[in-house]
Amino acid sequence: MRRIAFAAAALLTFMALVALGTWQVERRAWKLDLMARVDARVHAAAVEAPGAAQPVSKDDEYRHVRVAGNFLHERETLVQAVTDLGSGFWVLTPLQRPDGSIVLVNRGFVPPQARDPATRIANAPQGTTVVAGLLRLTEPGGGFLRENDPAGERWFSRDVQAIAAARGLAPVAGYFIDAQAAPAGTPRAWPVGGLTVIAFHNNHLVYALTWYALALMVAGAAVYVLRGNRAR
Repeated sequence: MRRIAFAAAALLTFMALVALGTWQVERRAWKLDLMARVDARVHAAAVEAPGAAQPVSKDDEYRHVRVAGNFLHERETLVQAVTDLGSGFWVLTPLQRPDGSIVLVNRGFVPPQARDPATRIANAPQGTTVVAGLLRLTEPGGGFLRENDPAGERWFSRDVQAIAAARGLAPVAGYFIDAQAAPAGTPRAWPVGGLTVIAFHNNHLVYALTWYALALMVAGAAVYVLRGNRAR
């Protein structure tokens, strides 16, 4: 009776581990498809950015878009950032479209010494400007273990609705745009755009092999124990 119970438990454990491994294989296929779709969006020709009233979803994330309008530089917001260029701030500036609606544009990164707009006024586009970049979904709440503090002007995430409320902006699109990098050969000027990091963790193959290996170990151990008991 014990042998039967042990064999049944070993079989159930084996089946569970195989199922977990297969699930990871399916997750890997899904992740690779997602990465391919995002890559296609990033490198596609820029399309007109959605209007302020149009809803956006995860299927729109990283879409290559363009928008025209006038920057409202006096209402910019600095959001803390850590990039390949060091620690500093993202410069989020409202762009007013011809219909009066607003789109927040992440014009790029500035180091602490360039946080004062007066230090980079020469690089502030004036008049009608066309911006191209990647559509990004709003980041509500704050950063890791840090909540946004609009009253104290401390921003840790690019929360579109909170920034719009703090700056008195309306109507505002429910996304922001990461401006693309300046053309190659252009001297560096703050803010620096094109620093969007697109990274997907894809360890599913390792996880799958681990589960399958554990399943084989359980099967091997069960065979060894059952054969040993039979030999007695």
